[in-house]
Amino acid sequence: MPTQALNHKKHVKQALIIVTGGAGFIGSNIVRALNQRGENNILVVDDLSDGRKFQNIVDCDIADYIDKDDFIELIKNDEPFGNVRALFHEGACSSTTEWDGKMMMKNNYEYSKRLLHYCNKHKIAFLYASSAAAYGAGKIFKETKAHEAPLNIYGYSKLQFDNYLRQIVHQLDIQVVGFRYFNVYGPGEQHKGTMSSVAFHFNTQVKETGVCKLFAGNDGYEDGGQRRDFVSVVDVVKINLWFLDHPEKSGLFNLGTGKSQAFNDVANTVLKHYKKGILEYIPFPDHLKGVYQSFTEADISALRDAGYSAPISNVEKGVESYLNFLNNGIFPIYEA
Repeated sequence: MPTQALNHKKHVKQALIIVTGGAGFIGSNIVRALNQRGENNILVVDDLSDGRKFQNIVDCDIADYIDKDDFIELIKNDEPFGNVRALFHEGACSSTTEWDGKMMMKNNYEYSKRLLHYCNKHKIAFLYASSAAAYGAGKIFKETKAHEAPLNIYGYSKLQFDNYLRQIVHQLDIQVVGFRYFNVYGPGEQHKGTMSSVAFHFNTQVKETGVCKLFAGNDGYEDGGQRRDFVSVVDVVKINLWFLDHPEKSGLFNLGTGKSQAFNDVANTVLKHYKKGILEYIPFPDHLKGVYQSFTEADISALRDAGYSAPISNVEKGVESYLNFLNNGIFPIYEA
């Protein structure tokens, strides 16, 4: 057995939980939520080439950290990690403006397939991040092939794994849950740069300049009127952990609020919080025309039918909570 695996196993006790992308946005929030539940036997897998991500887990209590490339080698060699309860697969290239298809398919498709088969062989629950980008420019967001038409290679890479899973799901002996994340915002996204949420960017803009910059009208929408299903990472984590606690539930589920809101709503929530600032509309970028989702709204009926009944915060509540974190540094409570 490789030395890395031996060193890792010294830290493994019982009921290990593995979180890929565990220093990233959603992954680090899952780690923090597990800590709040008293769980610390957690293996974080990530790529810290961007060392700033360490800030997301610096105060988290984990059993071990392993580099993504080293982890993949251990998985390829079928190395055991002891008694593993679940693997949350949040690691991916999530840039919707990235067009390196070879890299995207390797990171988001092949990597996911390898982990799925490893988990099935070792009887480990597999909960993974899909994306609403699989739907593209459609107006119906329901987890069926008829409504799936991605606009970019990121969306395609996520859809292709969902489709692969659909083909082999009858062969699997484990819980497998895919979450089609809509527009997630909240603590832990500061390292994402241009891919951070509009809530994050609006907060920075108002504090620094007093101006929220939004896209002008496009696709028939008024200035700032493009609509997305904006969902707090707090709700995202609650739903992930609800499925962890219900191992009999499997499937592919939209994860949003179920109601779209305009970008203007997010901006106005920020302006109301600071009691200052104005809106400014900038020309819609040419490079996004034809590859931009101007409207998303999760159909969450499958999620509700599965038994998840807790309320999900709208923009006004969720963004206000996020702004309190950004200004005061107090992390939210993730329990439902």
